[in-house]
Amino acid sequence: MSRTEGGLSVAIVGAGGVVGETLARILDERRFALASLRAFGTQRSAGQRLQAGGQSATIEQLEDSAQPFHGIDVAFFAAGDAVSQRYARAAVDAGALVVDKSGVFRLDDSTPLVVPEANAGAIGPNRLIANPNCSTIPLAVMLAPIEREFGLAWVSVATYQSVSGAGKDALAEFEEQARGGDAVKFLPRRVVGNVIPENGAWHDDGYGEEERKIAAELKKILRQPNLPVSATAVRVPVAVGHSEAVSFMTARPASRDQIAEVLRSAPSIRFYEGSQYAAPLEVAGKDDDVHVGRLRPDTAHAGGFLCWVVCDNLRKGAATNAVQIVEHALNASRVAV
Repeated sequence: MSRTEGGLSVAIVGAGGVVGETLARILDERRFALASLRAFGTQRSAGQRLQAGGQSATIEQLEDSAQPFHGIDVAFFAAGDAVSQRYARAAVDAGALVVDKSGVFRLDDSTPLVVPEANAGAIGPNRLIANPNCSTIPLAVMLAPIEREFGLAWVSVATYQSVSGAGKDALAEFEEQARGGDAVKFLPRRVVGNVIPENGAWHDDGYGEEERKIAAELKKILRQPNLPVSATAVRVPVAVGHSEAVSFMTARPASRDQIAEVLRSAPSIRFYEGSQYAAPLEVAGKDDDVHVGRLRPDTAHAGGFLCWVVCDNLRKGAATNAVQIVEHALNASRVAV
């Protein structure tokens, strides 16, 4: 990969979606040095303009370009499984460093699945890097320092996931329902005035696809393949901001105060003392922290603990994590530039 004079040539695939739009904002905020920008999207978003890092691009359709990744240094994929399956490795072959938000490569043994605060070292010389699920990322940020200090015996989590995590169409459906509409097309049930414990296809074991993703991805990120992890994924009537009620037990004895001290000093975590906590409305669009509060002993499981975690799912839960992956790859010179 070669650095263009004055910055990098960047492509955003899925530029018209909520994650693609957030990526553009994050690149601006983090002063990511762009020499040029290409943007790819659906037929519906084609022709719209996207701005990032002082550059501007008209959104194109991938299939309309004979060599869409020619001269691209970094390609962010945020367009879903089918697009990543078809184009991500082609972008790598064209010379790009690819960070993919889809689920296609996350559990592939040859592809690192990265949350920089937890496992930046996994990036290595790889040119294709998977960006985890928007619920897995804050969970990994919170648990990784605890795992390093005390180990983990098990983890159980209930997620309360905002509608934006299901994409722009689901978010528009939520907003229409909030205005009094009753259409249900992109979510399994009406979400306004409701909570939906269904996120992805059901499996024979009774778990939904999202729940299985969270468990499998957390194990891979923490490099603990035998760690018992269970999840219940719930969609809630919130526009932006995922929340999680987390239960865990350390492998080695630890007190509540010891765990609190680890969380206070961990990167990207904002720890709340006592019974304090953050809520999605207070963090959405505000920052890239993982907000951890209500840490307390689990009275039902000796040696266990409970806490409440909140994160902006479009920022740290998706776009910011992807940009941080590239920053780590570049700054550590793990990819030749």
